[in-house]
Amino acid sequence: MSKILVTGGAGFIGSNFIRYWLKNEPNDQITNLDKLTYAGNLDNLVDISNNSNYKFVQGDICDFDLVNSLVKKTDLIVNFAAESHVDRSIKNSSDFVKTNIEGTRVLLEAAKNNGGIRFHQISTDEVFGSLNLDDEKFNEKTPYDPRSPYSASKAAADHLVRAYFHTYNLPITVSNCSNNYGPYQFPEKLIPLFIINLIEGKKVPVYGNGQNIRDWIHVDDHNRGVKMIIEKGKIGETYCLGGNNEIKNIEITHKILDILSMGEDMIEFVEDRLGHDLRYAIDFSKAKKELAWEPEIGFSQGLENTIDWYRQNSVWWKKIQNNK
Repeated sequence: MSKILVTGGAGFIGSNFIRYWLKNEPNDQITNLDKLTYAGNLDNLVDISNNSNYKFVQGDICDFDLVNSLVKKTDLIVNFAAESHVDRSIKNSSDFVKTNIEGTRVLLEAAKNNGGIRFHQISTDEVFGSLNLDDEKFNEKTPYDPRSPYSASKAAADHLVRAYFHTYNLPITVSNCSNNYGPYQFPEKLIPLFIINLIEGKKVPVYGNGQNIRDWIHVDDHNRGVKMIIEKGKIGETYCLGGNNEIKNIEITHKILDILSMGEDMIEFVEDRLGHDLRYAIDFSKAKKELAWEPEIGFSQGLENTIDWYRQNSVWWKKIQNNK
């Protein structure tokens, strides 16, 4: 039986991770530390709230005394806690620097001070910067080149994690993932925003000309990869987890419109995002070779399932809208 501290576990990916882990390891004990900022939502975990092996603690990862008290009872830390929306970081970067950098440092210090607790850092492909159309995909050796305050703060956090491995021999691993999608994703992100807008009869805002490319991975494939890294990955190493699914934003828009039987008149092209990266794509061959991991959920089926979920869970997202 393992005792796991999951930070940011009330968010989109973290809540799905907790659910996935307890489904596969029902005897493990998980403590979920989350500050419950705008994207943290306990409704994401209502189905397991009465599980005797699950405990929620509301708090800030920058609170060293709280973090240290929780880490003392922990075998493993999985750090999902992060401010993550690029547009918000462009408007105001202060929360991103505090949570993503200082919060990670506090977690690392607590892990170090309590005998070297196993630590896994959840990162993003955005730390690598932007690819041209003919560039090779990101991999574990791609130099960091962040382009937004959000990705810069995540890059700094990753460097801290690796520094604690080299300086203090802290047992760490890092994973860089491509764009996630699936149930419980906060409605400001592209796929849930477009689905909800269309369900409500509103147009979907496409940045620029919609030619920006992302590599999409279903949240369940991502979390399965994280679990495999924790269990089988080499200490001190980084693993890239991608969806093997590069697609232009405008093509995703058309797919969603098709599934919902709506036309192109529901598209509204808007002014492009500042510093909008052209393309992200991940080479996950290291994870495939060392861990036997690869994505299993095809994008078309995953997208249909995601749309069905948002159709069936309007109470969940309408509550978020009403709380804005």
